[in-house]
Amino acid sequence: MKSEPSECSIDDLARAPKQTVPWVGVRNYQSRNAMRDLMRLGDGVLFYHSSCPEPGIAGLAEVCSAAYPDETQFDPASHYFDPAAKREAPRWMHVDVNLVRKTRLLSLAEMRGAEELATMQVLRKGNRLSITEVSPLEWRAVQRLLGA
Repeated sequence: MKSEPSECSIDDLARAPKQTVPWVGVRNYQSRNAMRDLMRLGDGVLFYHSSCPEPGIAGLAEVCSAAYPDETQFDPASHYFDPAAKREAPRWMHVDVNLVRKTRLLSLAEMRGAEELATMQVLRKGNRLSITEVSPLEWRAVQRLLGA
């Protein structure tokens, strides 16, 4: 799961009440569908900092809620307001994530240099999705690179 540190960083997650945040603001159907249809309680999350001087994995988290409507879609004052969204038929869903641990930054360059991560979706050229699947092999490779 990608987040811009200026929006929500791993440090923000660590300071949040119960070290939990709702993953709000996703406005891509593929990413929304992943949260709604694929994510389950306890699923591991690679917390990835993007759109920053040094992108990469900054920590580990886990999904700690089922998907539910993202309230920001209904708030005209929110940057994520969607005038087409209706309470009776919400368009945008999200899950809550809970901090497992902050890690050293596993940089994009280091990830690209790891053969086991060669097919990792987040590393593909042109990938703009904020949520991408991670295979068990990729998860283990990231754990190894982090020394976990």
